[in-house]
Amino acid sequence: MSSKLDDDNLLKAIKEKVQKGNLHNISRTEFYEQFYSENKEIIWGYLASSVSRNAGWNMTDLEGDLFKDLLPKAYRELLYLTYERANWLIFLDAFPQLLLYKASKQKGRPLFYLLKYFHVSNFMEKEWNRFWLERDIWRLCTALIINEQHVIQKPVIEDPFFHDKIFGSLPFVIEDRMHFSTVIFPTLEGKLYGYSVHGFKKVQKRIELGKRLAWILFFSNERNQIRDFASKVEHTGSRYDYEQFVSRIKGKRTPNLKDTFPIIAHHRRPSSDWYIQKDTRTINLYFQKTKVIEKYDLSKWYYKKQSQLEVALKIEQKLLNMLPLLKGNRYLK
Repeated sequence: MSSKLDDDNLLKAIKEKVQKGNLHNISRTEFYEQFYSENKEIIWGYLASSVSRNAGWNMTDLEGDLFKDLLPKAYRELLYLTYERANWLIFLDAFPQLLLYKASKQKGRPLFYLLKYFHVSNFMEKEWNRFWLERDIWRLCTALIINEQHVIQKPVIEDPFFHDKIFGSLPFVIEDRMHFSTVIFPTLEGKLYGYSVHGFKKVQKRIELGKRLAWILFFSNERNQIRDFASKVEHTGSRYDYEQFVSRIKGKRTPNLKDTFPIIAHHRRPSSDWYIQKDTRTINLYFQKTKVIEKYDLSKWYYKKQSQLEVALKIEQKLLNMLPLLKGNRYLK
């Protein structure tokens, strides 16, 4: 039985490590990857590092060759803040869970009663205790996917500020409808695999996406090639990380993240446990096996997307420029 002093020391050490890892996208990606390399049974760690890479690429896109000229600076800054806020919140919630699991392994007994000191949902305390007994690796991964998508739902997706400025904006609506919300897993051979999500604002859609992405990483025929890339290529935030291996794309089109964006000082806002508002039937539906979409080779699609994106963003720019005029038109009020 641990003493209160032992618990306090552990909590302090975890808080310090979480703060160190939650500086920016690069540090989060590295911390997730390092944890997974030491705890292969927690497969969500690998999924988190891979999705975090994509978040970094989305961020540096905003200052890349295309977006920098076609999207207004103020809107790009808001998009960056949105990506950063969501990923900061997920790390703040998830990484203490991972570290408490690591400490539990070292001590040989579950320490998940300490999760409440990190404001982690009661849902995850139950799931970690269940995993400790049953060792159902896939269920725990799914539980973490479910939890983290709920963690960002109200503070980011449904937050009035982000909803009005980003998720309810015309550029986001167009991109969502054209399936530009895509997660890519590259290989050293220049092939690209992944899935898109349509209806990004819906938590159910993002949960299904997470489960499908996990399937690619652990069950697809290409999983070893994808893992080679993840373990050998340093994450800089630039899409050049993988575009250097794609023969049809020449040159570096997006910058490194550390050279581009400042470190944001975030603050946690008071929030209630999302699990309290969910019924058992809904939770059980989240755990159901997802339908695998066979078309996940995005290599050819990626080239096509580049030209589509150019057209879409040009249209968006024109429409954004028209908004002040439209707002002043009394027939549209």
